[in-house]
Amino acid sequence: MRKTAVLACLALAASARAATTTEPGHAISRASGPIQVDGRLDEPAWQQALRLETWYETSPGDNTPPPVKNVGWLTYDDQALYAALELEDPSPATIRAPYLDRDQLGSDTDYAGVMIDARNDGRTGVLLLTNPRGSQYDSVNDDATGSEDSSPDFFWTSAARLGEHGWTLEIRVPFASLRYPRVDPATWRVIFYRNYPRAYRYQFFSAPIPRGSNCFVCRTEPVAGLTGLPRGGSWVAAPYASASASQAPQDGPGSPLGERDATGDAGGDFKWTPSAQTTLDGTLNPDFSQVESDVAQIGVNERFALFYPEKRPFFLEGVELLSTPVQAVYTRSITQPRWGARGTGKGQGLAWTGLVTQDEGGGSVILPGSNGSDFAPQDFRSWAAVGRVRRDFGASFVSLLGTGRAIEGGGGNLVLGPDFQYSGAHDRVTGQLLLSRSETPDRPDLAAEWDGRRLRGHAASLSWSHNTTRFDLYGQYQDLGDGFRADDGFVPQVGIRELYGESGWTFRPEGFLRRLRTFVIADRTEDRDGRLVNQLLSAGAGMDARFNSFARVRFAWDRVRAGDGDLPRRQLHFELRSNPARRVSQLVLRGWLGEQVDFAQARLGRGGTVVAGATLRPTDHVELAWQSERRWLDVPVEGRSERQRLFTAATDRLKGTYTFTSRLFLRLVLQHVGTERDPALYTAPPPPAQDGFLQASALFAYKLNWQTVLFLGYGDDRALDLREDWRPAGRQLFVKLSYAFQG
Repeated sequence: MRKTAVLACLALAASARAATTTEPGHAISRASGPIQVDGRLDEPAWQQALRLETWYETSPGDNTPPPVKNVGWLTYDDQALYAALELEDPSPATIRAPYLDRDQLGSDTDYAGVMIDARNDGRTGVLLLTNPRGSQYDSVNDDATGSEDSSPDFFWTSAARLGEHGWTLEIRVPFASLRYPRVDPATWRVIFYRNYPRAYRYQFFSAPIPRGSNCFVCRTEPVAGLTGLPRGGSWVAAPYASASASQAPQDGPGSPLGERDATGDAGGDFKWTPSAQTTLDGTLNPDFSQVESDVAQIGVNERFALFYPEKRPFFLEGVELLSTPVQAVYTRSITQPRWGARGTGKGQGLAWTGLVTQDEGGGSVILPGSNGSDFAPQDFRSWAAVGRVRRDFGASFVSLLGTGRAIEGGGGNLVLGPDFQYSGAHDRVTGQLLLSRSETPDRPDLAAEWDGRRLRGHAASLSWSHNTTRFDLYGQYQDLGDGFRADDGFVPQVGIRELYGESGWTFRPEGFLRRLRTFVIADRTEDRDGRLVNQLLSAGAGMDARFNSFARVRFAWDRVRAGDGDLPRRQLHFELRSNPARRVSQLVLRGWLGEQVDFAQARLGRGGTVVAGATLRPTDHVELAWQSERRWLDVPVEGRSERQRLFTAATDRLKGTYTFTSRLFLRLVLQHVGTERDPALYTAPPPPAQDGFLQASALFAYKLNWQTVLFLGYGDDRALDLREDWRPAGRQLFVKLSYAFQG
C-alpha cells in the first residue's frame, strides 16, 4: 500500500509538471473552399492551410534533416479534417508501391500519413497511413501499453498519386470517426509520418522523436484553433446477409463426404456516438467468420496454449483499454457470441469500457497449471462481461478491471482488481493485482477439475523499465496463485512466481551497421513450493544493417522442469530479416538449434525449430508469400550409440494475391500441417506414425470500406488417414454481403 501511495504521488507530481509546461504548437484555419480527395493538391484551400515543412529523420538518423523533402498540410471544414502530403523522391522508379489489401502495409513499402490525438491527452492516437497506390492502414497507438494495434478500423478516405518528382497524398477524416472532448475552440495533437525504405529503412516525422523516450503519442504537436466542431450523434448500421453450402464426412473422419443443406444467415452491427466522448456498440447474430484462416502454429512438444490475435470488429472499439499486464481479457475466449452490447468512453482524464455477450460455446477452454496447460471442450452456453475504468494523471494512471463468466447449468468465474502505471522521462513502473473466485462446471466428463469445485486465487505483476539513448533496463516480478482463473482472459500458467530481468547497451556506428544492441537476459520461475519451473541466462546482440535488414543472435543456458526433476538446455537462437528490393520485398530466417526436452517423457535430446519465408512481388498487382516451419527432436535410445528421431513437425503456407485495386482482390491460400513420429520411441499408448491436415481456400473480395464488403469464397480441407492417404475432410462455398449505412 505504501508503494502504491508513493507512486500515486509521483504521478500527480508528474501531472502537475506537465500542466505547467508550455509546448510549441501550430494554428489551423478552416478551409477556404471545397477539397476533392483525388491526390492532386491543386485546390486553392491548400494554399491557406497549415503548412509543416520542417521534418526530422528519426531512423537511422537521430533527428537529423531528411535526405528528401517532405511537406504536410492540415485544414478542416464542417464535417472533416483534411491532411495532405507532398513527398519528393530523386528516383521515382525505386518507389515501392504495390497494390495491397487494407492494413497490409509493411515496413518494406513506401507509405505516409498522419497520427491524430483528438483528445489532446498525448496518450492515444489514431494512425492513418496510405501508400502511393491508395492502399490504407489504420491503427490505434497507445502510450500506456506501448502498442500499435491495427485491428480497429475507421471510416476515412484517401487518394495518392505518383508523379515525376515523387508522390502526393490527400486524406479526409470525418469528425464522426474520431473521439474528442466538447471544447470550442479545440486543440488537437498531430504528427506527420513517412516510411522510406531503401538501403536502410528511413523514417521521417514532422516533430522530433527523442531516443530513449517512454512514449510516442506524446511527441505529437498541438494544433489549435478548431472551431464549430460537431457535437456527436453519428451512427453506423452494418447489416449483413450470408449463405453457405458445405460437405462433411458422413460417418466420421475418412468417410465419403455427404451433402448438407445450404444455409443462410443474417445479422448486423450497430454503432452510435451520442456524444464525442461516448460510443455505444451492439451486435445481433454477428458474423465473426474468418475470411482468412489463422496462420498455422506447431503445437507438438509445447507445454502451454498458443496465442492467436483478435480480428473481430465488435471487440475492437477502445481495444487499448482491455490490455493490462496480466492478460485477464482475451476476447477470443468468447467463441460464438449470439449477441453483444458495449459502451466506451473517454473524457476529462477518465476512460472506461464495458461489454456483455451471450456465448453459444464451442472451441476449447484453457486449463492452466504451473508447468503446462490442458484444454477442455466448451460445449455449453455462457454469459461473459468485461469492464475497465481508468483515471489518467498526466502520463500516468490508475485503473480498475473486472471480468465475469456465468455458465448455463452452473459454474462461473469473477476477476477483479486494480492496476497502475507511473511514467517519467526515462522510467516506467507498472503494477497490477487481481483476485479471482471460480466455480467449475459439474462436467467431469470434459475435464477432471470440472467437478463443481470452488477456487480462489490471485495474480500480481510489478515491472520497471528504464531507457536512455544508449542504455535500457527492464525488470518484472509475477506471482500467480494455484487457484487463479481468468475465463475471459489468456493466462495459461498459474501457481508460479517469476523474476525476469533484461539489460542492453546500444551502439550506433556509421556504415554497413547503423544500430547494434548487446543484451543479457536472466529469468527464474518457481512453483508455489519453491521447485524450479524454468531458469534462463542468455546473452546476445541485435543489429540493423544495409539491405534494409535486421539480425539477432543469442545464446541461452537454462534449466527446465520435466517430470519429477529438471534438465539443462543449451540453445542458439537466431533471426534474420531483410527487405532488399522492390520485387523481393521480404526474406526471413529465424529459429533455434541445440538441446531440447521431450516433455512428455522427461528426457533430454537435441533438435531445433527453423522458420523460413519470402515475399515476392513480380508486379505491383501480384504478391506471393511463402512461409515454412520445421521442428524436430532426436532423443537417446538405450542400446544405440546415436540419437533417434522422435518427431518431425512441419507447417507450410503459400498465399498468392492478385490485387486489382486497393478495394478489389483475389486471394488463394494453401496451408499444410503435418507430423511424422517414431511410435517405438514413445511410451504407451503410442501416437500415430503420421498425421496431417491440408487446407486450400480461395477468396474474391470487394471492399468499399471496412464494413461495406462482398466476399465470395471456397474452402477444401483434407486430412491424412491411417493408411497415409489424403481424405476429404470438408468443403464449403460461401458468400457474404455487408453494407454500412451512416448518419
